[in-house]
Amino acid sequence: MSSSLKSSSPYSKYEIRNRNPNPKSCALLVIDMQNYFSSMATPILPFLNTTISLCRRASIPVIFTRHRHKSPSDYAMLGEWWFGDLVFDGTPEAELMEALDRGEDDMVVEKDSYSAFRNTGLEEKLVEMGVEEVIVTGVMTNLCCETTAREAFVRGFRVFFSTDATATSDRDLHEATLKNMAYGFAYFLDCHKLKQSLSLN
Repeated sequence: MSSSLKSSSPYSKYEIRNRNPNPKSCALLVIDMQNYFSSMATPILPFLNTTISLCRRASIPVIFTRHRHKSPSDYAMLGEWWFGDLVFDGTPEAELMEALDRGEDDMVVEKDSYSAFRNTGLEEKLVEMGVEEVIVTGVMTNLCCETTAREAFVRGFRVFFSTDATATSDRDLHEATLKNMAYGFAYFLDCHKLKQSLSLN
């Protein structure tokens, strides 16, 4: 959502904190932009790829996550909750979308829960890299993006949440997450604000 529409946004009354990311201590997290989620992910690709490009120009590392299940032993509650309709490793649906602006050296974190931190080593890697802030983008806003943002916050990372490079299956769910994020967990940004904050031309 553009900054010009911020005042009329459903979450604006909760967005009382403003801050710019520090490129020297920030990482971009691109959550689950996979073929399985293409119907909701495709519309935000222009915004997401712009976000990725801006971060690369500012030397902010870009980290992708890929949700996949390898066997019933890693289904946990997701198998029950989604009636077995999961993202299975080795299938085309589990692969990252080809249209993503992804480099050969970009890290890909594999996960089997809503959280990009649970049993993935992501936290340790971020600390090793000197990262203190994360920008959360991708899908689904209200599931993996929100869970990852919340977990980053409670682990002591400053969280920035993209309003135009995140998406989910339903507008109401998307906006509910933005309200929660603004109220208790994250600073907001979009492509325009990110470009301004990084002073890129």
